[in-house]
Amino acid sequence: MKILKNLLGFVPGNLSLYKMAFRHKSVATFLKDRAKNSNERLEFLGDAVLGSVVAEVLFKIYPYKDEGFLTEMRSKIVSRVNLNQLARKLGFNELVEFDPKSVNVTSKQSSLLGDAFEALIGAVYLDKGYDFTKEFLSQRIIKPHVDIHTLELTETNFKSKLIEWCQRHSKDISFEPIPNEVGENLKLFTIQVLIDGEAMASGVDYSKKNAEKFAAEKTCELLGI
Repeated sequence: MKILKNLLGFVPGNLSLYKMAFRHKSVATFLKDRAKNSNERLEFLGDAVLGSVVAEVLFKIYPYKDEGFLTEMRSKIVSRVNLNQLARKLGFNELVEFDPKSVNVTSKQSSLLGDAFEALIGAVYLDKGYDFTKEFLSQRIIKPHVDIHTLELTETNFKSKLIEWCQRHSKDISFEPIPNEVGENLKLFTIQVLIDGEAMASGVDYSKKNAEKFAAEKTCELLGI
């Protein structure tokens, strides 16, 4: 509780939510219907909340920029690379519970810390509500730790990078929609990257274009591009 208070700047209400946010699937146990008490569900929720808050922040910072620019900036802020760096800066590597035999947290391909960050946002949302979470993200995370104007100058077009990599290595690439019962109920697109017919990573978003970007980013991390 003391560690979380120092990290977050407030006293958590439902401590079990925060414990789950830092529990990787490699050490989780099974609950009902083969579900695990890992941070994956909280990660899914936190991803949506984070995307919403970042979109509003960018909308206010850039009042004259078009939708394409705002989408690209949001992708940069919520990218796995950026979230991993942010989580490490905040000391998540000391908090996340995982099996070191099955997960290499120092690997470039690992998204363990970034996933835990999104799960934490999901926990804050369930514990304190949306308005509190928005204020927490804006004032405690984005303003002091995210250099938005530097990110503006950073190239993070993962889809283009992935396509160029496949062309250089004579590989076929496609972005295919896949069934996702939870996503379909929420009107979300789930896109999976296929390279030479082999399924790689997938991305989920309310926009098909963004889902492709997220899938491409995760695939780049997986391949070490």
